[in-house]
Amino acid sequence: MKHLERLRCKDKYFDVVDGYKEIKTARIWHCKYKSLGILSKYENIKKLVIATYPDDDLEPIGELQALEHLRIIHLPKVRSLEPLGALMKLKYLSLETLPSWDSSGKVTIVDSLAPIGRLNIEKLQLFGVRPESKELSELENCKSLISGRFHKYPKKEIERFVLKMGINDDWIPDPVFEIEL
Repeated sequence: MKHLERLRCKDKYFDVVDGYKEIKTARIWHCKYKSLGILSKYENIKKLVIATYPDDDLEPIGELQALEHLRIIHLPKVRSLEPLGALMKLKYLSLETLPSWDSSGKVTIVDSLAPIGRLNIEKLQLFGVRPESKELSELENCKSLISGRFHKYPKKEIERFVLKMGINDDWIPDPVFEIEL
């Protein structure tokens, strides 16, 4: 299994690497890229972790039809989760604000959680990523949900949702990357 690892790259542009169709896992960690638009070319990625997502939409990620595990930390410009609604193989999803935002109370406001509610997700984490309504009701169609963790939502709303859905609050396991040496 081929893995793409980009840690704190100072390059401005993310590019396609040789053998990109063989890449199954990727970690793009706090790089200085202006865009990850070309990510859509990596069509065989199954596990993807991104810290600091530079774009204002998730269109490139919505093209990754093989994706099973997605974690994005810090997506401050994103307002729509609609592209995620196309990821029918997605089982694990974690969308998070930076931990440093916790104390300041900052959140990433999205239009709707409905695109996630249409998926067959098993485990979901939304930390500081929420709709203006602060409600989880748009996720109630997600009958495959086993576990959910939510931060920056009203406690009563989390309790209501967990009770209605009959889910636990297990953490999503970190993806395992087989890094070739």
